[in-house]
Formats: sequence, structure tokens, C-alpha cells
Amino acid sequence: MRQFSFRLLCFAAALLVAGSVDTAFSKDVKPLEIGMAAPDFALPGVDGKTHRLSDFADAKVLVVVFTCNHCPTAQAYEERLIKLSTDFATRGVAVVAISPNDPKAVRLDELGYTDVSDSLDDMKLRARDRKFPFPYLYDGETQTVSTAYGALATPHVFIFDSERKLRYVGRIDDSDVGIVKSHDARNAIDALLAKRPVAVNHTRVFGCSTKWADKRQSAVEAHERWDREPVSVKLIDARQVRTLAENRSKTFRLINVWATWCGPCVEELSELVTINRMYRKRPFHMVTISLDGVKNREQVLKVLVQNHVSCQNFLFNSEDKDALAESLDPKWLGPLPMTVLIAPGGKIVFRKQGELDPLALKRAIVQHLGRTYGSVK
Repeated sequence: MRQFSFRLLCFAAALLVAGSVDTAFSKDVKPLEIGMAAPDFALPGVDGKTHRLSDFADAKVLVVVFTCNHCPTAQAYEERLIKLSTDFATRGVAVVAISPNDPKAVRLDELGYTDVSDSLDDMKLRARDRKFPFPYLYDGETQTVSTAYGALATPHVFIFDSERKLRYVGRIDDSDVGIVKSHDARNAIDALLAKRPVAVNHTRVFGCSTKWADKRQSAVEAHERWDREPVSVKLIDARQVRTLAENRSKTFRLINVWATWCGPCVEELSELVTINRMYRKRPFHMVTISLDGVKNREQVLKVLVQNHVSCQNFLFNSEDKDALAESLDPKWLGPLPMTVLIAPGGKIVFRKQGELDPLALKRAIVQHLGRTYGSVK
């Protein structure tokens, strides 16, 4: 129900900005109107090149779609964008994707459906992994192009004819994860290729609002607020660890075993905090277990406080580390840190002995939680 409510809120916000500029958004941005010329651009792409509007001069139809890495709706449309691009490639249609978001304006809790952020470096990862057949350009530095086009949300589509006059603006189709009944963008492209007027040339958009740079302060304030969350540590025994590992909850449980004397353990705490803040609004929660021994409880708490580790934190109350290993994961051979992701019911779906690769862990988490609204595997 919480996920549905969140999705409904995002959808409602997008509908508001589609019809007129919502007063909740401090940046006054209006989409291009039908018949207007395509604004010029020169933007860096994930391929390391600068791409310009003139690069697509030979295209009969130009599709400019503003999208991004983190948005669940945008991710739901990735496969359809790829197919649209390949289906029309031989018919003189060019597709170019532009990310309008300032990555510093995106809060960590807005990254709960993704493994990567909206930075240019992370765009390169997404484009490589998804094998995008179209240019993927970054406008997050100045957002001048996104402002000129009036990109309200991700995704937001602008389709231009051979003279680069706008003939369609709005959504890709009428459903991100449900049954599609109206293929609006495809219908517009087909009409333009057939030299016919576009029957429906404007539709409302839905998705995640564009993250303009003036939202940076909100992201800073959120970070500061999370840093003030209380941090505590409790004792735990082998039987209780076994209960944690059995995971009779309905959430995915991330358990990290660490110690203050383990350099890599302490080093990766900040990454784990980031991961917890990203996903904890979803069916996910994080647990840490220290092996420092009861006598070092104050030192353990000090390190946890310094790193703002405000999840469930435990200190194993025994020197019998074999008992801990048998209770948590019999396949654990002993090296620290040790990290496991446990699905509801107790199945370990990710384990890492030794130093953690944060990206690999985030990919494992989002693989199981799902990248789109309502998609928990």
C-alpha cells in the first residue's frame, strides 16, 4: 500500500506539471508548443563525444526524450525506447535521450529503485549495461537544454518533423507497467513518416519530476537530518543471529559483520549507510553485527556514531565466532567484513566475504526489489 501511495503521489505531481507549471516547483519551465523549432544543443554523451542538434540533420523524424537513470517510470520505458529506436532506425528516424537531472539535487531516498545515480559516469554504466542504441546525453551540469525544451518529467518526449518543428509532445504511451492501449509516440512517428498530421499531438506526462539544481538544498538538508538520527548498539547471541538469518519478515535483510580493528570494515560503513538510506523505504532493512567483544562496546558505538549508522546494530556477545558463522551462514569461511542479503524466508541471495563492491551489492538489492513501482520479486 505504501508503494502504491508513493506511486500515486508521483503520478499526481506529474499530471499537475503537465497541464501547467505547478507552484510547488520553483523553476518556471514550460514545454515547447506545437510548431516551435527544436532548440539547439551541444551536450556530452556517454560515448565521450559532444552531440549537437545538427548531427541529426538527415533524419526524417527526430525523437528527443528526456529520461534518466534513477526514475522507476523511466526505467520501465527503457526497453520500449530501445525497441522504438531499432524499429524505426531504417526508416530515417533518429532517437536521442537526454538526462535533465542535476545529480546533486537527487536525495538518496529517491534512488530506491536504482543501482546508479544520475551522474554522467553512472549514465555510462547504465548505457553500457542496457546497450542503448541511441545517444544518451548529459544536461545535468547547466540544465539549459532541458529548460529550453521544457522537460517537466522523466520520461518526456518531443518529436520533430524533418524541418525540426515540434509535432508531438508528451508521454511515450499510456502505461509504464500495465497494458498499453495508446501508443502515442509511435502513432506520431508513423503519421509524420506518412506525411499525415499527428492526430493527437499533445498528451500529459507521468513519471518523476525533473530534478532542477534549485533542489540541491533539499538534498543537503535531508542528508543533515539523517546524520542526526540516533545510533545505538545492542548485544546479540548465536540463537538471535539464527533468527535474523531465518528472516521470517516480509523484507530483504542485509546483514554486515564487521569489527573496529578491521580497516576495510570501517572504510565501507559509509557506503553501507548510503545503501541503507537509498532502499530503506522499500521492503529492505539493514543490520550490522560487530565482532569486537562485549568489553569494547563503547568503541563500537563510537565508530557507529561517527559514521551515522542508524540501522539495527548488534555486538556479538561471545568469543565463539564459529557459532556466529554457523548461525548466520555456514558457507562463511571467516574473513571480515562479511555481507549477506537474505530474502524473506531465509534464502541468501547475495554474499560477499571480504571487501565489498558497493555497486554489485546495489545491483543485487534492486534486482530483487525491482526497478519499477510495485515490482518486488
